[in-house]
Amino acid sequence: MVLTLNPVKYGQLLSQTMPKRIETDEELDHFVEVMEELSRALAHGAASPEETVLHSLLATLVKEYDDRAYQLPPGDPVRLLQFLMEQRGLRAADLTPIFGARSIASLVLNGKRELSKAHIRKLAEFFHVSPAVFLA
Repeated sequence: MVLTLNPVKYGQLLSQTMPKRIETDEELDHFVEVMEELSRALAHGAASPEETVLHSLLATLVKEYDDRAYQLPPGDPVRLLQFLMEQRGLRAADLTPIFGARSIASLVLNGKRELSKAHIRKLAEFFHVSPAVFLA
């Protein structure tokens, strides 16, 4: 599907956000915050085509920064998940929306439960990484 953008509206969004290649964690935090606002609009079907395109652009910039700044350590999926959580200052409770329950997140993090395909898909989207990093 090709989106038709209003150049004035998109230009205003760009001038407010000023997207660029991310160089610092502070810039990362700023763009992630903007993405979260846009994600809420997207989730409710209230995002304009311009907001949808800006969200996609910011997601690309965040992924590029993460890939460059945070090299994933080799290892099993649980260690990788713990690493990603540590990098972002997250706790098991913060992953409740992904796992559906805090207890399931704890079981996974303690190696007592395997990641399901649905968990892998949601984790990859949440952390902006390839689902392959969570495959054993």
